[in-house]
Amino acid sequence: MCLGEPYLAEAFFLHQWPDITRANFRSELIAMQQTAKNAHSAINKQKIALWTHSLGRVGDLEDLFGRLAGTKHRLWFDSASDHEHDRGRYSFLAADPVGWLDASLTDPDPWPKLHNWCSQIADFRHSAELPPFCGGLAGLIPYEAAWWLEPTTRMPESFLGGRPQLGMAIGIYDWTIAVDHSTGEATLISNGLDSSLNADFERARRRGENVLKRLSSTAQSPRTGATPPNENLESIGHPTREAGVRSNFESQHYVEAVAEIIDRIRAGDSFQVNLAQTLSHPAMCEADELYRRLRQSNPAPYSVFFDVGNEQILSSSPEGFLQVRDRHVVTRPIKGTVPRTGDEIEDERLAQVLGGSAKDRAENIMIVDLMRNDLSIVCKDDSVRVSGLCEIERYQSVQHLVSTVEGDLRADVTISELLAACFPGGSITGAPKIEAMKTIARLERQPRGAYCGSIGYISVSGNADFNILIRTVTQRDGRWHFPVGGGITARSEPQSELEETWTKAAGLLRAIRPTES
Repeated sequence: MCLGEPYLAEAFFLHQWPDITRANFRSELIAMQQTAKNAHSAINKQKIALWTHSLGRVGDLEDLFGRLAGTKHRLWFDSASDHEHDRGRYSFLAADPVGWLDASLTDPDPWPKLHNWCSQIADFRHSAELPPFCGGLAGLIPYEAAWWLEPTTRMPESFLGGRPQLGMAIGIYDWTIAVDHSTGEATLISNGLDSSLNADFERARRRGENVLKRLSSTAQSPRTGATPPNENLESIGHPTREAGVRSNFESQHYVEAVAEIIDRIRAGDSFQVNLAQTLSHPAMCEADELYRRLRQSNPAPYSVFFDVGNEQILSSSPEGFLQVRDRHVVTRPIKGTVPRTGDEIEDERLAQVLGGSAKDRAENIMIVDLMRNDLSIVCKDDSVRVSGLCEIERYQSVQHLVSTVEGDLRADVTISELLAACFPGGSITGAPKIEAMKTIARLERQPRGAYCGSIGYISVSGNADFNILIRTVTQRDGRWHFPVGGGITARSEPQSELEETWTKAAGLLRAIRPTES
C-alpha cells in the first residue's frame, strides 16, 4: 500500500452524504416522542430551586465517596485524569435518588418514560453560572437498551442465560456534590426535585442539610460488599491464559470469529464490526476497594462508579460518548490502540506506528462518518463538523487514536432524543451500525450489559454528559465481569485482534490482581 492511500480513504468517508436508511430508522422514533414532549409544552417554565453549600477544598474524594456508603444507588462521575480539559474539570457525587426507572430486557420499553422525564427537565429555567451537573437525571443505559430502538438487533431469549438482564437504570437525583478540580473546591447542590420532577426550595434545603449531617458523621456505614461467588457460575466460560480468568470464547474460537467477520466484510455485509470477549474473575474484595484500585492503576477522564442495586458498575473509561453544553454536542470516538511500555522512546515509536496505520485510521474514520450521520438526525443543518481526526491520546496503559465530531442541536430536540438517535456509540458497534449489531449478537451469544453502553447525566442546568463504558468491570453474582474487544476490518489479522483484547485487559487485571503486578 502506498503512503497516500489512507488519506484517500479519509477523503472518501468524510465527504459522504448522511445514511438515509439510518436517518429514517431514527426519525420515526423521534417523531413518536414528539407526542410526549408536546404534553409538557404548555407548562410554564419554573425556576429550579437550588440550595448550595460550600464544602471547601476536598483533597480525598475516595473518603468523601466512602461517607455515602450505605445510601441507595451511589453514583460517582470521577474525572480521575485529564483535569486540564473541560471533560475532566469536574467530578460529581450523588446518591439516594427520589425517583427510579429500571427495566430488564424482557420488560416493556422504558425509553418513553425517559423521554417524558427529559421533556420535563427541559422546562426548567436555570442560571448559566452553575457546574455542568446540578442534579437531575443520571444513570445507566446498557448496550442492549438499543433493542427497544431497533428490535431486529435483539438476541434470542435463549442467549440471556435464564436470569433477568438489566435494560436501563436511571434515577432522579435531587442533590449532587460538584468538585471543581481547577480550584479543588467542592459544592453541595440540592435542587428540591421530587419523584414527579417538581421543585421546592424548602425541600432542597432540608435534603441538603441531611446530606451535610451524613458527610460530617464519623459512623461507618456498610459498604457495597463482594458476595460469595455463585458456584454454579464457576464452570461457565472457558479457561484462559490468565489463572482464574474465564472467557465466553475459547481463544481459537475468538480467532475464528474474527476471521468470519473479515470474510463477511469482504463479501460486502459490513465495513467494520466490533467483537468482544467477556472475561470474568471471582470477586475478591468489596466493589469500593476494587474501584479504588482501578482509578489508581488506570485513571481516565470518564471514570465512574454506579451502584445499580444487585450489581455495581466500575469503569475507567477514556471515551466520551455525548457531551452537551449550551445545546452544542461533542462526541469523541476512539478507534485504534497500542500499549504503553514505560519507555518514552518506545511509546513514541508505537504512537507513530499507530498514527500511520492504514487499518486503524480507516477504522477510526468509518466511525467518524457514522457519528456524523447520527448527529445529522438531531442537529441543525450544516452544523455537524469534524474538528479533530485521528489524534493520539495517551493513558496509563494504552495509547489511542481519537477523533472529535461536533454539532448544534435543533431547538425542538431534547437530550433523550439525541441519545436515541446516536445510541449505542458507533465506536463499539461498527458500521453499518444495525448490521454490525446483528453480527455481534450472533457471535457473542450473551448480553454485554453495561459494557459498551453508557453512564451519564441530564442536568437541570440543561447540560448532559455520557461516556462509553469500555475498561469496565461489572460486579455481579460474586464475580467481576470485564469484556474487552476491538473493531474488525478487512485489514484485521485475527491473532493480532485477540492480542489487542489482552492489551486492553491489562489495566483491569492490574487492579483485579494487584499482588501479581
